[in-house]
Amino acid sequence: MKEYYDVIVVGTGIAGLNTCINLDKNLKVLLLAKDTLSTTNTSLAQGGIATARDAADVKLHIEDTLKAGKYHNDSKAVKIMVENSFKSIKSIMDIGVVFDKSNSHLHFTREGGHSTNRILHVKDKTGRYISKSMFEAISLNDNIDIYDHTTVLDILVRSGACTGVVLKIGSETRIINSKIVMFASGGIGGLFKSSTNQAILRGEGIGIALKNNVSLKDMAFIQFHPTALFDGQTGNRKFLITEALRGEGAILYNVNGDRFVDELSPRDIVCDSIRKQTKETGYVLLDISFKEKNFILKRFPLVYSRCLEQGIDITKEPIPVFPAQHYMMGGIKIDTYCRTNLSNFYASGETACTGVHGKNRLASNSLLEGLVFSRRACDDINARIKEIKMPGRETKAVNNDFYLEFDPGALVIEEIKRRTDCYNDEFQ
Repeated sequence: MKEYYDVIVVGTGIAGLNTCINLDKNLKVLLLAKDTLSTTNTSLAQGGIATARDAADVKLHIEDTLKAGKYHNDSKAVKIMVENSFKSIKSIMDIGVVFDKSNSHLHFTREGGHSTNRILHVKDKTGRYISKSMFEAISLNDNIDIYDHTTVLDILVRSGACTGVVLKIGSETRIINSKIVMFASGGIGGLFKSSTNQAILRGEGIGIALKNNVSLKDMAFIQFHPTALFDGQTGNRKFLITEALRGEGAILYNVNGDRFVDELSPRDIVCDSIRKQTKETGYVLLDISFKEKNFILKRFPLVYSRCLEQGIDITKEPIPVFPAQHYMMGGIKIDTYCRTNLSNFYASGETACTGVHGKNRLASNSLLEGLVFSRRACDDINARIKEIKMPGRETKAVNNDFYLEFDPGALVIEEIKRRTDCYNDEFQ
């Protein structure tokens, strides 16, 4: 690892990887992962990635996004995301992502809150395949240094600008200087008793930003996914039962066999309806067993295999499901080029907040947001980085005792509680 880089990217989900792919190839880039390179929420994404199918669908996709977000969304950001959706999809197809097809045409499915079929997928492992193609593209670039199992403890701030990071590799604490820092460090699921997220994601990026007086936005808006696999336990990551099952016709009913909600309503509505049914049992039932077995095995191999491990054959019986924390709509406040209020400090993906999701994210818009806005961040960085002087060596010693005590996740919980008391019983 060098002492100086042009750009440091923190996080190996879709936003971080897309940043690396689109930065100028003459820039020296450092890509950091807290755990393994694939321990991201992107790698867990099953359902797919939304895109406006044609010019006529742009208006509908915008309206669906605004409606799901209770019209609290930043309408400018929504328009940018949707209008750039298919161009962004094509960019990952160009590096090797092969979406599922039907009769030689791209297969678009539907999920809750969408007025039409507009979601592309790779079976029920979409995020995994996107990540794989992105890593393969990055491996062709010799300007990018990649380090896993590296914890970012803080950012460096001098003269009103971000000038690098403080990080820990094993037992060693190091200062790395850079012209630009991009946080794409993921969500906050590790702070909750039950979450579909990777357990290591505890909102560190947001907490570090807060410590350094970087503005946050919409911190009261946290999404729960209606259908996590029920196991009767708390504290471990919950396996997500993708919304695409309901898009393909799966139905929800309570333990008495009664249907109680439109399965393709937005997530918050489905969650609220499920909670009303789960006061005694803790779960409801999701059934797709009436579909042909071959269809289920081909379309949902991951869900089938994971449920079978729990003794549930989804081709023959319903799946017990319940709501679990899934996504953070709020985060580090950014503009539509991922710039924060701290000079040379950018953020993208779930750790950031453009306001595009409003109070409730529309299904399969998260991967799309990560693609569109990280690309725009690169456009801005590539255009201005030559004007930024490389910071001088940081002479101030690292206060290791401080970082032994500093818990960014605790700061995030404190900030959420300051904004709302809705989740107090959900935190670990």
